[in-house]
Amino acid sequence: MSLTVEDLWQIIHQERGLRTEWFGEATPFDMIAESMTALANTLGGNILVGITGNTGNLIGVRNVSDMVDQLVRAALSLEPHLIIPLPTVVRVSGKSVVVVQIPAGMPNVYSYNGRYLHRQSTDNLPLKPVDLRRLILERGEISFETEIASGTVLSDVDWDKARAYAAMLSGVSDQEIEQVLLRRGCITRQDSALKPTNAGILLFGKEPQRFIRGADIIAARFAGDTMTDTFSKQDLSGTLPEQIRRAEMFLVDHLRKGVQIGQAMARQESFEYPMEAARELVVNAVAHRDYRISGDSIRLFVFSNRMEVSSPGGLPGPVTIDNIKDERFSRNPVIVQVLSDMGFIERLGYGVDRVIDLMRQQELQEPEFQETAGGFRVVLRNHNVPAPAANATKPQPVLQFNGIYHGIEINPRQESALIHLHRDGSSRRITNSELQTLCPDVHPETIRRDLADLVTKNVLRKLGQKRGSYYVLNEEFAS
Repeated sequence: MSLTVEDLWQIIHQERGLRTEWFGEATPFDMIAESMTALANTLGGNILVGITGNTGNLIGVRNVSDMVDQLVRAALSLEPHLIIPLPTVVRVSGKSVVVVQIPAGMPNVYSYNGRYLHRQSTDNLPLKPVDLRRLILERGEISFETEIASGTVLSDVDWDKARAYAAMLSGVSDQEIEQVLLRRGCITRQDSALKPTNAGILLFGKEPQRFIRGADIIAARFAGDTMTDTFSKQDLSGTLPEQIRRAEMFLVDHLRKGVQIGQAMARQESFEYPMEAARELVVNAVAHRDYRISGDSIRLFVFSNRMEVSSPGGLPGPVTIDNIKDERFSRNPVIVQVLSDMGFIERLGYGVDRVIDLMRQQELQEPEFQETAGGFRVVLRNHNVPAPAANATKPQPVLQFNGIYHGIEINPRQESALIHLHRDGSSRRITNSELQTLCPDVHPETIRRDLADLVTKNVLRKLGQKRGSYYVLNEEFAS
């Protein structure tokens, strides 16, 4: 992807860190290759050649073609070869900066000169053995799903469940059931014997939680909007299909219901959240959680004002909060395939867009996606979004702050940003580029500093990362 000058400045303003590194033209080859290795094994990022110093001094590259060749050789020196887009050259103030972009969620685990490195702040550090093993699993070089489930034998599979599943596919005979599970990755051969895989135990096991700890759902309904001593709780165990069905029964029993009179005076009952949206979140959590994490379960918590579904493990592969609506990646392709065969999940959709549409149809807020310290959480809120009156037009108020905002001194550019955030019909958020459009004659660095200053003054909060970052008003100013 080509970069603009504004893109480059935004990268520089983030400073050197977890996803950004820069060098001068004379930097040793080994140092560049090590940084490529560390970024590729972490979250990806950008390497800029022609920038030096802690604050990002622009010095440029004199021999661009040689530098591009050196960067390509560095990428190919990794084991396995790091296959990434060709370096991009950006001209800034008459100087050339060469940029290497390393996407997030690279498919392999990379080493240079036998060293496996990862990025921590501004340093490239060796991966500890336990972290290396986890990364190998995450990158799919060793699949947890298709590993033999520890301590199991073939009789730990519930063959009645396996037979019912195989019959759904093609009405196969008993002799062919093993072949179906082999093809799906639910059993595998070890020497001359057949053994259940982790996926097979999770999907068809007699006692899945005996072998895979934490592979269940904790469901609870709380009386208020916080976790209190007043609640109704259920532990939902069994195979993954059984857990999904039991979670749906829990939701039917514990979500509040309302009654509406529809067309022809028909009495219609609806839940506080669209049942299909709530169910979709449970299915997604079951299908995509990290089952290697044995110390935690999926949590389905219903409060008076919201519903939360939390999954152990971060977002898989290249999926991020910013691209979750568009990116498609499955941590557990075997589980996804079987659940799809059973009709639980649309394999190509993953449900996020559908949940958003269902919430909108019921005039509820869109779901919130949150990364937590140990996993990922989706929140549904039961507050209605007010619908505008038909053909109503609301006049835009003339906003001005005259250099003072709630007792805080602001400059004209900051005033433009705050007027934008308070204007009816706006998205209630602003980006660097949007403020640049409002103030076209101002340098991008000045725009960045103005917004950063409002963050320092606790007027704004910065959300998102890199080019997906934006600013919103702090809660005390948002009304």
